[in-house]
Amino acid sequence: MVLKTELCRFSGAKIYPGRGTRFVRSDSQVFLFVNSKNKRYFHNRLKPAKIAWTAMYRKQHKKDIAQEAVKKERRSTKKPYSRSIVGATLEVIQKRRSEKPEVRDAAREAALREIKEWIKKTKDEKRAKKAEVMAKPTKNQSKSNFAKGANRGPKAAGGARGKR
Repeated sequence: MVLKTELCRFSGAKIYPGRGTRFVRSDSQVFLFVNSKNKRYFHNRLKPAKIAWTAMYRKQHKKDIAQEAVKKERRSTKKPYSRSIVGATLEVIQKRRSEKPEVRDAAREAALREIKEWIKKTKDEKRAKKAEVMAKPTKNQSKSNFAKGANRGPKAAGGARGKR
């Protein structure tokens, strides 16, 4: 025979048939209490989470060790597998792994040397272009420099330094 038990709305304790009291609020909500102590605390508007012996308190403060022992975290084991990465196929990756470190280092050195040479070449080209541009003054530049020097007023010559 199975007994139909219910839970107390305040303490969270089991209420067996023939025990406890039922309180029906004016909005037709039903509350079940194990004993008068729980009913009194509920009507005094005490929070069950702040009273140490209630189920809610135990749950919030992680005191229920029995339930946590039953719940074991399962970790999925990751199976090792290899797949290609963007820009490199699986064969290329396998080939690189099987290479000796000396060969890999030599390839890296060669690649770095090539990049440095390319950078140096582009810098030299830029310098050459800049020198070319600086060596050839245009007609507009010579006229503008002359005009700027000629239009200097008394302020630039050292005058008009008094109060305004």
